[in-house]
Amino acid sequence: MFEEREQEELNSEEKREGAPMPEGDAPAEETAPGEDLSQKIAAQTKELQELQDRYLRLAAEFDNYRKRVVRERAELIRTAHEGMLLELFPVLDNLERTLAAARSSAPASQANEALIEGVEITLRLFKGMLEKEGVREIESVGREFDPTVHHAVEQVRTTDHPENIVVQEVLRGYLLDQKVLRPALVKVSTVASIPAEGEGHPEVKEGE
Repeated sequence: MFEEREQEELNSEEKREGAPMPEGDAPAEETAPGEDLSQKIAAQTKELQELQDRYLRLAAEFDNYRKRVVRERAELIRTAHEGMLLELFPVLDNLERTLAAARSSAPASQANEALIEGVEITLRLFKGMLEKEGVREIESVGREFDPTVHHAVEQVRTTDHPENIVVQEVLRGYLLDQKVLRPALVKVSTVASIPAEGEGHPEVKEGE
């Protein structure tokens, strides 16, 4: 009898040990410490990359803004500079005309020589100031006509020069660096045949 009861208790114990555990009592799966650290590192790396990309975009935008401001400021200064120079050119023209008139006047006198010397000094100072600002005279007489820097006001028939050569400068032109501030007004040679009687050419004159 005792042996039968002991056998029943052993059988009950085996059944309890072999029975499946309820779902609510199942042990939770544990995350490995190394896997959790890798996920944190990946998240922080992604965040750092996004911050770096944002910084690079902001830096590029600021650099473009800085360049635009510098360019606009330079353009404003250049425009104001050009306007001032254009207003000075007529003064320079008048000085040169005064000097030419004084040199051609006769008879020569001490007062006339003093006037010529004074105008020459003033003209040299004036041109020196313009050269420091980057202004250069356009070379014209004896050069081939260049429509980018010359403006032809007359054609002159001549046998002393080849076709399309500047033979006279009516008004001097000027460059600021490589930009034309004022084109030179010039007379250009032509070797066209003399028109028949009654066929005048309004733009062509005989050279002296």
